[in-house]
Amino acid sequence: MSDNHHDSAHEEAHTGPIKTPKQLLLAAFFSFVVPIFLIIGLVTYVTSANKTAPGSDSEKAVSERIQKVGMVEIRDANRPLRAGEDVFKGQCAACHATGAAGAPKFEDAAAWGPRIKTGLEALVHSALAGKGAMAPQGGGDFNDTEIARGVVYMANAAGAKFEEPKAPAAEGAAAAPEAAK
Repeated sequence: MSDNHHDSAHEEAHTGPIKTPKQLLLAAFFSFVVPIFLIIGLVTYVTSANKTAPGSDSEKAVSERIQKVGMVEIRDANRPLRAGEDVFKGQCAACHATGAAGAPKFEDAAAWGPRIKTGLEALVHSALAGKGAMAPQGGGDFNDTEIARGVVYMANAAGAKFEEPKAPAAEGAAAAPEAAK
């Protein structure tokens, strides 16, 4: 009896964790096939970042993607100021011609009356800073004096008697000869 006990203990000591053919197939699968698929997946993941969409690898597309966020536009500081009517047509007519978003319509004296009573300075401030649905107008295609001219043009069409603002340099040049007298 002791020989049997000795033989079975000897067999248990020399046998591994794989006891059936099914376990052998699973061990081979998980040892070789799964790592190969993991390596292929990792290689695909790492190299996929270098692939570009069709047509996006052109020089123009690349330069558009890497361009700077801000831009500097150089304008002629000595250009003549635009008249109020030109400013109205270029900037203000989009809303004030139709009354869109609650904007007082051009030549509507009833709508402009309370606004005209606040004075030119308040109207210009509202135009430059924005009011209600109207976005701020400062810093666009027109300078502050031109925006003020547009405000005067609209207010005068509704019955105001505001004087059109002059160019700031012209006012300083006109004041200098008067001071010399």
